[in-house]
Amino acid sequence: MSELPPSSDLGADSATSTARKRATRIAVVGGVVALAVGAAAAVVTDLIPLWAQLLPFAASVLVFGLPHGAVDHLVLPRAYGRPVTPRALAFVGGLYLTVGGLYAVVWWFAPAAAFAAFIGLTLVHWGQGDVYTLVAIAGADHLRTRAARALTAFVRGGIPMFVPLVAFPAEYAFVAQALVGLFDPAAVAALEPAFTLEARLVVGVVLAASILGSLAIGFRAADDHGPWLLEAGETLGLVAYFAVVPPILAIGLYFPFWHSLRHILRAMLLDEPARSRLARGPLAGAFGRFARDAAPLTAGALVLFVALALLVPTTPATVADLLGLYLVGIAVLTLPHVVVVVLLDRRIGLWAPGR
Repeated sequence: MSELPPSSDLGADSATSTARKRATRIAVVGGVVALAVGAAAAVVTDLIPLWAQLLPFAASVLVFGLPHGAVDHLVLPRAYGRPVTPRALAFVGGLYLTVGGLYAVVWWFAPAAAFAAFIGLTLVHWGQGDVYTLVAIAGADHLRTRAARALTAFVRGGIPMFVPLVAFPAEYAFVAQALVGLFDPAAVAALEPAFTLEARLVVGVVLAASILGSLAIGFRAADDHGPWLLEAGETLGLVAYFAVVPPILAIGLYFPFWHSLRHILRAMLLDEPARSRLARGPLAGAFGRFARDAAPLTAGALVLFVALALLVPTTPATVADLLGLYLVGIAVLTLPHVVVVVLLDRRIGLWAPGR
């Protein structure tokens, strides 16, 4: 195997090392708390109305979820050690306008295909986020090769996308209808084969084999089994979580408090003042600086949601419609955000040939 690349896009000084260790603890504790809350709520899920299950999604508008991508215009220059210039801002703005705009058009003309693409896109994005956290922040030496990282990315992105499909097909179909139905209620019929028992069995077998293979390969490759134990514990914990917690509540908690929190920590580690506060000062200082940076484009994203509400063919009138509207907006914002994350990963050679 090739040598592990530098542990992150950061330097190797003691303050950075301290910040990285603290970020690892925050990511793990935040994720565990979110999963524990979801698992506890699952015990009484029949007593929790739909509107209450949607509360984590509502909170994610301002807490971690939506804001986590609202610093894309800042993280790219910071990652490359460049000042934030009008040209850099124009690049990210143009990226969101063109890539996000084109994807929005797909929702209007082929909503079922757009929904399927959203599932695949989310799988890739959430997988790449967890791989970065494991390799660059937690220092997982067992993920040395590009193949090992790709398999781990598929597993970690596939768990929140596929385990609910296997365990809660009716709820999964409900969410699909909420999104696709905003544009063409009849189009959801094209997705029905995915909810059959046969399709779900295939998905379950493929995902289970991938999980076992990924953990076995990692165990054999590890010199330090600490990060491997972290990965194994998180992976198996996520499987159990998504198998028992209803999908709307499960994703509503996972999105802000697992995925988004980890990306926010990555953004903080790229920002020297936030990184310093993460290493030595109270966490409120680091998170407060991030909130300040994210506020303008978070507000801009809210304008997008208002525009979507006015433009979609079906006027949102129910709680399910509002969920669908929010997720379509998130989908449109996710595609250009993924491009930014790919550029960040490229900066540190996370997926370089031979890795």
